[in-house]
Amino acid sequence: MEKPNLRDMTLDELETFIAGMGKERYRARQIMKWMYNTPAASFGEMTTLSRPFREQMEVQASLDQPEIAGEQVSRDGTKKILFRLRDGRFIESVLIPGKNHWTACVSTQAGCAMGCRFCLTGKTGLGRDLRPSEITGQVTRLKFFTPEGPDVKNIVLMGMGEPLANYGNTIKALKNLTSDHGLGFSTRKITVSTCGLAPRIIRLGEDLCVNLAVSLNAPDDRRRNELMPVNRKYPLEVLLNACRDYPMPGRRMLTFEYILIGGVNDAPADAEMVARVLRGLRCKINLIAFNEFPGSPYRSPSEEAVQAFRDILIRRHYTAILRASKGSDILAACGQLSGRAADEAGPPPSQSSSA
Repeated sequence: MEKPNLRDMTLDELETFIAGMGKERYRARQIMKWMYNTPAASFGEMTTLSRPFREQMEVQASLDQPEIAGEQVSRDGTKKILFRLRDGRFIESVLIPGKNHWTACVSTQAGCAMGCRFCLTGKTGLGRDLRPSEITGQVTRLKFFTPEGPDVKNIVLMGMGEPLANYGNTIKALKNLTSDHGLGFSTRKITVSTCGLAPRIIRLGEDLCVNLAVSLNAPDDRRRNELMPVNRKYPLEVLLNACRDYPMPGRRMLTFEYILIGGVNDAPADAEMVARVLRGLRCKINLIAFNEFPGSPYRSPSEEAVQAFRDILIRRHYTAILRASKGSDILAACGQLSGRAADEAGPPPSQSSSA
């Protein structure tokens, strides 16, 4: 049988596992510190634990996490990181430069089953869900084995896959990302993106209130059905009611992502419809010009159309932000990840570790 991976466990689960071995529960907190605050890759490196205990752990458990298989660097400084999973599958993460910080965009599935027509990831279909260790492992690898790692201040679950379709593993990963005994990120610094799984939006708000970004992309059900098949199950009214119930504390706002596709959803009348549809929601709107990729039936909008769309939303008193598509020249921008860059990616950075 496969040994349990301690990186797949929350603190409570790890305490129970350790207690089952006849050890003190506080040892779990020591192990969490080693897993998430050092580059330690083996129990042998956890020198605050006794040698017999480390040897026992080597026999009974594992610390597996994804391996960096390569990287590509965009003209704008964005980095796309290729990860190899234990079963030989590949996933991708992106390091996005900001002002005095970096944002890590991580994946939650190998591939995606949602089938959004404008998304390259969706064309690959779903390989499988990622385990909690494979979600947090992208962050820990980036943190300790890339030059940008120490300056990663924000995490967005906007890479390959639909986070809420892999709900249990995503929640476990989020708990370890935000735990004081894990990576210690504030919930204010983590954003979960969803294409619109309405019941799980409500559940997420009950379980762990991180920032929520919802892919809108059309102001009516007809076009959203065409662009995003999930809308046939959870149409706009159902989705927006779930968003109204999502508990954003303090002055935080929901984010709606709107990918502008030339001749499809970028007309001034569409902007007016978006303003009406979102009326009453405390939100901001991120406008993203569609990133073309080989084989796509869609095209990017004109700069004039993008600006006109934004101007209308601003006149309707929305916060509307034009998001630059970073990394598009290496297929690292929104909707372009595929996990197929094994032959294109450059050599990975060294992943040797020492505690």
